[in-house]
Amino acid sequence: QVQLVESGGGLVQAGGSLRLSCAASGRTFSGYGVAWFRQAPGKDREFVARVWWNTGNTYYANSVKGRFTISRDNAKNTMYLQMNSLTPEDGAIYYCAAAEGPRTYIMATQSYDYWGQGTQVTVSS
Repeated sequence: QVQLVESGGGLVQAGGSLRLSCAASGRTFSGYGVAWFRQAPGKDREFVARVWWNTGNTYYANSVKGRFTISRDNAKNTMYLQMNSLTPEDGAIYYCAAAEGPRTYIMATQSYDYWGQGTQVTVSS
């Protein structure tokens, strides 16, 4: 069993930056695919970015490519999302998620086994 805890959300002006963290407890992320999703009011939860823990390979949604960077710290068993050039459209609750083993549809919420409680990101214009 894996427990995920996000932190780092807050209020930022458009054009600003935030770094989100996702710490895992219960077991290490080794062998997992871990990802960030976000959900704005009235919208479905959408994929943001994913990192394959063992290889460090990453994948991004087109909407954040070039602005967001997903990374991991093996020693801390923690995943990060560096968000730059934020716009009001980036405002949402951000969730981290973990998938144990390979998955075909990495952008689908159904592909993930564990979820954090979410952290709010608000971007003012």
